[in-house]
Amino acid sequence: MTPKEQKAALRNERLALRDQMSAEARIEGSLAMLDHAGDRIDIEPGMVISGFWPIRSEADVRPLMSRLRERGARLCLPVILDRETIVFRELLPGEPVVKTGFGTTGPGPEAAVLDPDVLLVPLSAFDGRGHRIGYGAGHYDRAIDRLRKKGREPKLIGIAFDCQEVASVPDEPHDVALDAMLTESGFRVFNLQVQAV
Repeated sequence: MTPKEQKAALRNERLALRDQMSAEARIEGSLAMLDHAGDRIDIEPGMVISGFWPIRSEADVRPLMSRLRERGARLCLPVILDRETIVFRELLPGEPVVKTGFGTTGPGPEAAVLDPDVLLVPLSAFDGRGHRIGYGAGHYDRAIDRLRKKGREPKLIGIAFDCQEVASVPDEPHDVALDAMLTESGFRVFNLQVQAV
C-alpha cells in the first residue's frame, strides 16, 4: 500500500473506534483533557489560541478553551471557506456562532480573522512521535503552511482520544509533526519549545 492508502486505512479504523465510544466516555475524556492541560499549556496574556467546535465524535475542547480564555488567551475557531482554505475567526464571549459549512460551526463573517499562536488540532490518528493523520482534506497542513510563510510558527497540539493512537503514522516529507499531544490520559510534549509549566 502507498502511504496515502495506509493513512486512509488507519483513518477509517481509528475514527470507527472513536465513534464506538459512549457519549459519557467522550464527555469524561474531554473533561480529563481540561484537567491535564488547562493550566499546563504555556501561554501569555493576549496569545491567540485556535480551538474547534466538536463535530461527530470529536473530543469537546470547549471547556479547555474556556480555561485558556480565563488565563488571558484570545480564542478563535477555524472556519472552512472552501475545499482548500480555512481561516481563523475570533471567538468573543457572548457572540453567536453559526454553521460555517462542511459540518463546522464558528464565528460569522463579521468576526476578526486572526493568526493563531497555538493550534488545538483535531485529527483521526496519531503516533508516539507526534505524527498525525488528519481527516484527509489537508486544511490544517495548508493553513500551517500559510502561517509559516507569513513568518509565524504556531505551536501544534493534537487533540484525540487514546483509542486513536497507532504504532506508527506513515509520514511523508510534506507532513507537519505536532509539538504536543493531548488525550484523556495526559499531555505529552514532543517539542521542548512547547514548555509545559
